[in-house]
Amino acid sequence: MNNCEITELTEFYLTPFSTSRINELLIFICFLFMYLLAVVGNLVIIVLVCGVPQLHTPMYFFLCNLSFFDVIYVSAILPKTLSTILRDDKTISFYGCMIQLSFFLFCGNADIYILTSMAYDRYVAICFPLRYSLIITRKVCFIIATSYVILSVANFIMLPLIMSTLSYCSSHKINHLFCEIIPLMVLSTSDTKGVKLIITMEDIFLAVLSLMFILISYVRIVATILKIRSSRGQLKAFSSCSSHIVTVLLFYGPSIFMYMKPESEDSSEQDKILSMFYVAVVPMLNPFVYSLRNKEVLGAARRMSKIIFQFLFDKIKN
Repeated sequence: MNNCEITELTEFYLTPFSTSRINELLIFICFLFMYLLAVVGNLVIIVLVCGVPQLHTPMYFFLCNLSFFDVIYVSAILPKTLSTILRDDKTISFYGCMIQLSFFLFCGNADIYILTSMAYDRYVAICFPLRYSLIITRKVCFIIATSYVILSVANFIMLPLIMSTLSYCSSHKINHLFCEIIPLMVLSTSDTKGVKLIITMEDIFLAVLSLMFILISYVRIVATILKIRSSRGQLKAFSSCSSHIVTVLLFYGPSIFMYMKPESEDSSEQDKILSMFYVAVVPMLNPFVYSLRNKEVLGAARRMSKIIFQFLFDKIKN
């Protein structure tokens, strides 16, 4: 580890997009719109799943979990990003940076575990429909949820704690919109080989194995669907997992492209755009993906709306 003349680092400097002030304002409005839509949309999903008995099933239990973590996800990152874009003050405190990194890793990991759990749920529902209620019980759902929360909390603590012990002597300017682990390692003057090894092992264990599990599950699902003789039955089976497929593609697509694309002069700007895609766009789209083509969610929304309007009408009438 290099010896730092500065004994205590108190803040970092975030760098927004390298563009004109007018474009920054347009980006601010766009991100604000996405943030509000993501929070409202996911809260609506949570309220519907918790409030409508017909949605008290394993699939919607995991969807509710996904929406809950997405609300935390966007709220931990986007408000500070919006402030950074709009104001002249681009600083973030050292501890604020580590906290933001913690929640970024916590919610990102939880989303991966939840998407994997949802793939398993769809696999059992389509490949073993008669045994579904015996396999995916409330107890099993609770065990799965507890497991991925514990694993996510472990990551929430471990990596930010390691990053906080590194030295940042050469520069305090993070070439990113928020505190992410790769830009922080670029700044560090410490030996980061150990951290890179941990991240690589984690990527293999978490992202790669999870994606492989999802792909294998869908290979089995597609094979089972093709055995269904009725085209109507095939369509019904496929539609029950189409929303999950879209969410997986939205979540993994930008991440895979980011790590596989070649480095260039505009690489940092591209990384900012891609990172904001899976931080802002995906949480914003998830509620729409799971509601627009889902008759159960749309029906629950209508029933909930009628109850709310009836309650308000009775209050006004009285």
